[in-house]
Amino acid sequence: MADNVLYYGDNLDILRRYVKDETVDLVYLDPPFKSNQDYNVLFAEQNGSRSAAQIRAFEDTWQWDQSSARAYQEVVESGPENVSKAMQAFRMFLGESDMMAYLAMMAPRLVELRRVLKPTGSIYLHCDPTASHYLKQLMDAVFGHGNFLNEISWKRTHAHGSSRRYGPVHDIILFYAKSADHKWTDPKGEHDPEYIEKHFRADPDNGRKFQPISLTGAGIRHGESGKPWRGVDPTSVGRHWALPGKIIKRLGIKGSTVQEKLDLLDASGMIYWPEKSGGTPRLKWYLDQIEGVAIPDFWGDIGPVSAQAKERLGYPTQKPEPLLERIIKASSNEGDLVLDPFCGCGTTIVVAERLKRRWIGIDITHLAVTLMKRRLQDAFANQVSYKVVGEPVSVSEAEKLAKEDPYQFQWWALGMAGARPMEEKKGADRGIDGRLYFHDEPKGGKTKQVVFQVKAGHVTPSHVRDLRGVVEREKAEIGVLITMEPPTQPMKTEAASAGFYDSPWGTRHPRIQIAPVIQLFSGQPIDYPAPGQVNVTFKKAPRAKKGGTKRAKPIQFEEKQT
Repeated sequence: MADNVLYYGDNLDILRRYVKDETVDLVYLDPPFKSNQDYNVLFAEQNGSRSAAQIRAFEDTWQWDQSSARAYQEVVESGPENVSKAMQAFRMFLGESDMMAYLAMMAPRLVELRRVLKPTGSIYLHCDPTASHYLKQLMDAVFGHGNFLNEISWKRTHAHGSSRRYGPVHDIILFYAKSADHKWTDPKGEHDPEYIEKHFRADPDNGRKFQPISLTGAGIRHGESGKPWRGVDPTSVGRHWALPGKIIKRLGIKGSTVQEKLDLLDASGMIYWPEKSGGTPRLKWYLDQIEGVAIPDFWGDIGPVSAQAKERLGYPTQKPEPLLERIIKASSNEGDLVLDPFCGCGTTIVVAERLKRRWIGIDITHLAVTLMKRRLQDAFANQVSYKVVGEPVSVSEAEKLAKEDPYQFQWWALGMAGARPMEEKKGADRGIDGRLYFHDEPKGGKTKQVVFQVKAGHVTPSHVRDLRGVVEREKAEIGVLITMEPPTQPMKTEAASAGFYDSPWGTRHPRIQIAPVIQLFSGQPIDYPAPGQVNVTFKKAPRAKKGGTKRAKPIQFEEKQT
């Protein structure tokens, strides 16, 4: 197995088929949930006759049906004993509700995730507060209640009103370990600026900010710690010298007695003497010597992905990169393997790659896999190595996908062409399934575009004419029609009648192009002014001499084919 892998398919099947025992260092998962529905819907009993709908991106489709009933039976009959007992108890309480279906789908997946985790591994399950208490009990059954570490509250949004209740603003992240030997890097957070402003002052000798902290403790001692030093007698005020051990060790103070250590501290400029005569000396604890504050289990310092954020992809459940960065840094080291079985738009794998971890991403939709591939390309160009498992690898497999699920075929085809999927949901696409942006002018210039349509079924010249109309309406430079069927001669003639787009580089590109799937498999790229296909150097002509009558020549382009 390659170090980095994207899997398309049901994560339960992928885990069982491809991921070996105790090979993963860290798991993060954010499974889909019906958080946008009325909560009573989750507990409404169903008759069990509904056929299982294929899971699509942006749809929370956990429901009690034949598929979830089979999942429940499997985990009760052959799962670990504690998990079986927990599921039976849930069934008695929840009945055949959608919440029960959710737990029935999650149970076998959590069992598999525990199997693939190393003994030093950890798992973070991101969930909605509506289901977190059920999932916590299920996690206790799978991992053992003694391996529960934290219930983290992440403030995912700002305060807002809600009908007849307090406004919900946080998610829950359940943090469990495989064993007591789990990896933990002891991450630190930033200090509160208000606290620093209030408690720290500038050292007049060197300008460094420091906080004067006590060198004494309550109570009288009759040993070394009770003796006077530099005219200061702690016993007289009912105290004794109490040097902070960790700080003294970190500063490398080696004195054998308390008074010797105090002398060394003073000699190194670490003692703060109050201006008031007779004041008790204190230790200068410099801000630049403090490693940071321990991170609590309430995370209010990481905001959601804003509408203007560079990382935003429009994926409804997208999580901010700093959230995953904190988790990955805390529970793994460089070179470790990170797994996200509900990978969505790929935040986990992008952050893992940036932090020099190996990764596995799994998702059940080609849209998600396409988004992940594009995001990796945007973030790392061609500097990241990975393979994709589960996508069509032949024309016959692509044809099968087109017949079984045209939308999955659409998302897969756009990914093969290097285009961005356009819409989160079906419909309202205005004749555009994907876009590809490019720049071919000096210093970036205007952003230009290629628009895509994907047709899984029968195609005719009218589809080409429709695409031409979309290109004109959108003022796009090029339009591409991706087809399962090869184009007919009338379709080629219709496309040719649209003419060419002439780039400032002097290259010509058909304005309307037809790309059958067989062309995508052959590796033939879409014909547009793409970086890497044409290497362009922009050269300015010299200015006209003062007083001359000749006009300056326009910008010239030197073209080098690569």
